[in-house]
Amino acid sequence: MSGGYSQRIERAGKAIQNTEKLVIGAGAGLSAASGIEYNGRRFTDNFKPFIEKYGMNDLYTSSFYPFSTQEEKWAYWAKHISLNLFETPVKDLYLMIMEMISSKDYFVITTNVEGQFRKAGVEEPRFFEVQGNYGYFQCEKACHDKLYNNEKIVAQMLSETTECRIPSHLVPKCPVCGGNMEVNLRKDNYFVQDSKWYTSEDNYRKFISSTEGKSTLFLELGVGYNTPGIIRFPFEAMVRNNPNALLIRLNRNHTEGMSENLGSTISFNEDMKSVIGDVRNYCLKLTNRL
Repeated sequence: MSGGYSQRIERAGKAIQNTEKLVIGAGAGLSAASGIEYNGRRFTDNFKPFIEKYGMNDLYTSSFYPFSTQEEKWAYWAKHISLNLFETPVKDLYLMIMEMISSKDYFVITTNVEGQFRKAGVEEPRFFEVQGNYGYFQCEKACHDKLYNNEKIVAQMLSETTECRIPSHLVPKCPVCGGNMEVNLRKDNYFVQDSKWYTSEDNYRKFISSTEGKSTLFLELGVGYNTPGIIRFPFEAMVRNNPNALLIRLNRNHTEGMSENLGSTISFNEDMKSVIGDVRNYCLKLTNRL
């Protein structure tokens, strides 16, 4: 990591102010830094009955718990979805990011599924939720490619949950094949990519094409090695292939990148909220001077 903290903040702030195009890539580290943690008190305070009954350890591993009945499964998932999507307001960190970049020509690609960018005011043509969103159900076996908004049924499941079970009449069934439903999250080969997903993908590809040869900043937030082929590796490749591109990487771990991009990468392993706040403040100072 080259340069002191204040030097990197200054360089990052100037890069954001001067870039023609800005691409944000957001991963799980951004959610955690914003306070949407999948373990600790947030988990134990909200899932005590499930922890006592099933021995769950955190929100991530519990997502793969092999429930024996659909009634038990949806009691858990109703709480999981509600806590992470419907009960959680937009986080300050996301608002700071938007304040920092909203005047730029930007696009957001994210593997996060909590809908925070939408809540922060990013318009639909400017973001791509690659891995799905908690707010939708799909056919478990992907017999068709339609998604279903689940806010009302999730609220009803929560209100009627008793001893970690929902009533059988609330178990969601596919309206086409009659089979079970699933949350629209990419966890197996049955993940549904509906027409909106393909439109978002096309918008992203068009935006990336528009950056070729132009001054472009890739702002990578909390992206590790869980699915590096979606954001991390493509960002590095695009920076390598564009002499006018720069990568800003914020991550607690793995801030190193391609050796070819050493001079084109600004890395931070400090607290993400502090870094974003300091870069935003530097950008505001630059704007006030103009």
